[in-house]
Amino acid sequence: MIRARNFSLWLFAIVLGVAAAMPQPSQAQDAELIGRFDDWDAYTRGTAGNRFCYMVSKPKEASLRSRRGEIFFLVWHRPDQKEFDVVQVDIGYPFREGSEAEIRVGGEAWNLFTRDESAWTYKADDDKALVAALRAGSQMTVKGVSSRGNATTDTYSLKGTSAAHAAIGKACGRG
Repeated sequence: MIRARNFSLWLFAIVLGVAAAMPQPSQAQDAELIGRFDDWDAYTRGTAGNRFCYMVSKPKEASLRSRRGEIFFLVWHRPDQKEFDVVQVDIGYPFREGSEAEIRVGGEAWNLFTRDESAWTYKADDDKALVAALRAGSQMTVKGVSSRGNATTDTYSLKGTSAAHAAIGKACGRG
């Protein structure tokens, strides 16, 4: 029981640290645009020793859009921390406590853990599988439930994911 609690505290600290380092669309002026690839943009921030590269898109369709904040989907690399293909969803509202987000690409689905307005996969292998599906697919849906109990479904185009992924890989020495 104590070990599980320590692991939970450790995981919580890691998630907070990663969330604090995440670029927000409003900070895009601080990032350098690598390129626009159909429905996905690729950016880099920082310098050697602290480089952060990411690809980002906004949904083509989003339920309750007018009542939500920024909605976007990221895949990022932080080579200095040896973190690659990390998936993050920012949903634009606080998730219901204890809920999961669901991502579907083709016939595959992943459940993500949530905290505040963001969601991440449970393990690195899920990130890798999800990124592979993004690159091979044409459309993705993201479902979530707000703290008020409102269910949402957002639909993203995956056109440009392979090129954007290659661009962030090259910028962060992974391609």
